[in-house]
Amino acid sequence: MTTQDEISAEIAERHKAYVADGVEHDHAARDFAPYRSSLLRHPRQPPILVDDPDAAELHGPVFGVTDVHPLDADLTRRHAGRPLGELITVTGRILDRYGRPVRGQLVEIWQANAAGRYAHPGDDHPAPLDPNFTGVGRCLTDADGVYRFTTIRPGAYPWRNHDNAWRPAHIHFSLFGTAFTQRLVSQMYFPGDPLLPYDPVFNAVLDERARTRLIAAYDHGLSSPEWSLGYRWDIVLDGPAATWAETR
Repeated sequence: MTTQDEISAEIAERHKAYVADGVEHDHAARDFAPYRSSLLRHPRQPPILVDDPDAAELHGPVFGVTDVHPLDADLTRRHAGRPLGELITVTGRILDRYGRPVRGQLVEIWQANAAGRYAHPGDDHPAPLDPNFTGVGRCLTDADGVYRFTTIRPGAYPWRNHDNAWRPAHIHFSLFGTAFTQRLVSQMYFPGDPLLPYDPVFNAVLDERARTRLIAAYDHGLSSPEWSLGYRWDIVLDGPAATWAETR
């Protein structure tokens, strides 16, 4: 199996080539070799033009039979007890390229628990599950485009991209626009995480400035005394300062 040193060398080579190219790209390459599964799963054909784009929504995910409730944004109050781990508040604004707030936007998140395990049957990591943490939440942005979640800081976890591969702590974000076909998915990372330089997913974003925009900022003003730490992460939907979104 490929070693971390070999993966890191591949990442460095591609970052160097990107800088030498001198061309700014709107999106990261879909096939980023250090991120092994991207070679197998990235689209190879152009998008198909359909006669009735609304028909796709008839077969897409549904969001339940109830409206979004304020408690949906608090991942620590969904079960009988308090989940294990460091409590955090994550908030920010959803903005368009002109800095205008995107109001009434459905924002969903999902994440691993404090031990680095997802409450999902496909996760066979031997870390413990937390009976008081499912790891999913949702909210709507307010009139100023602000979202806000209360959760726990997720743990790092191993994955099988290469030998001794570990994903940094991260939270998945999904924004739905006004229709499912407009959905954008991204990941928020934490400042100072020592695993970031080693991670092929994070480093698949070749532009250093764009990678930096995926890292939340610690905000002491958001921290609550004897309760939780605060992080701020704004999401820009398009334009030169757009937040990177997954293309697969």
